[in-house]
Amino acid sequence: MTRTQQTNSIFVVSLVLAFFMAGVPDLLFAQNSGNNIPENAYATTYGKGWKCEQGYRPLEGACNAIKVPDNAYLTNDYYGRGWKCSWGYERVSEACVVVSVPENAYLTHAGNKWKCDRGYRADDNTCVTIDVPENAYLSESTYGPGWKCERGYRAVGAQCVAVQLPDNAHLDYSGKNWACNPPYRKHNSKCAAP
Repeated sequence: MTRTQQTNSIFVVSLVLAFFMAGVPDLLFAQNSGNNIPENAYATTYGKGWKCEQGYRPLEGACNAIKVPDNAYLTNDYYGRGWKCSWGYERVSEACVVVSVPENAYLTHAGNKWKCDRGYRADDNTCVTIDVPENAYLSESTYGPGWKCERGYRAVGAQCVAVQLPDNAHLDYSGKNWACNPPYRKHNSKCAAP
């Protein structure tokens, strides 16, 4: 093939591609003609050819309004209900009801649950005072009694009792038990020489 023939072939292919590309937008938008787009929708250039406006959901070829209950707001999510309860409300079925916060409690950051103030623990739908025994302090734990014994004491029931150290022993790393000083070894409740 001569150089002139190659140039002519490239020119012909370029013309064909140009005509094809010029027709592509018409092909893409042909599926979006006004007759195919339901009410409360807008045309797209991909997928089904249309998408529901915010506040509507596709159902059986139409865009149906999302029913937003009182004390809720629309979301931009295309999954789920399409709405969320406002802060201070929780979803119960298809409604948003106010979160009942007991005395000595506060709403969590999400706004749909409550948590007891420091020094209180949940008991059913109330917050009761945590009774901190002598030689103990309030803990940050959300489970258990809500308190921990100070170092050198251990929990026995609802009290903190002193750890009894035998001769040649010291408090271990936990502070709730003891370990023998080297070279002594634990034997029953004593530290025995090796």
